[in-house]
Amino acid sequence: MTLSTADLCDLYPEAVLLRPIFQDFGGKGRFAGRVRTLRVFEDNALVRKALEAEGQGQVLVVDGGGSLRTALLGGNLARLALERGWSGVVVHGAVRDREELRSLPLGVKALGAVPRRSAKAGRGLVDVPVAFAGARILPSWFLVADGEGILLLPEPPSGGQSGG
Repeated sequence: MTLSTADLCDLYPEAVLLRPIFQDFGGKGRFAGRVRTLRVFEDNALVRKALEAEGQGQVLVVDGGGSLRTALLGGNLARLALERGWSGVVVHGAVRDREELRSLPLGVKALGAVPRRSAKAGRGLVDVPVAFAGARILPSWFLVADGEGILLLPEPPSGGQSGG
């Protein structure tokens, strides 16, 4: 049995809950996995590099500074994430290719959509603590997302919660 984020909040009062500012863009409404983090700004070269690695059911959390001027993830990178075994991507910023993202069985949450692509300079930080939506997010924490929200725990919830 897979528990909802509401059930997990009841079972784990210490869970870190992100403010409900994200929209669903992917075709998979529920996803979970270990967190990998990126801190970038209007540049998605490191997003591509991270998603080229084997995902092993992990969730990529991208702190894009909340920018809605350029997209940090689109259809091509979402397909790459699926091919490499990622469970989902959470973007504190924008995505593009909304219809294509919706057609893919990947969890994608972001602040909004914009058609402009980002820079490709490769500036940013990998696997560092990030902070947005009222929470500090650490690499290797465990993230669970569904239609109710996004929560984080230092360890996976008991009951074998993985990959969503």
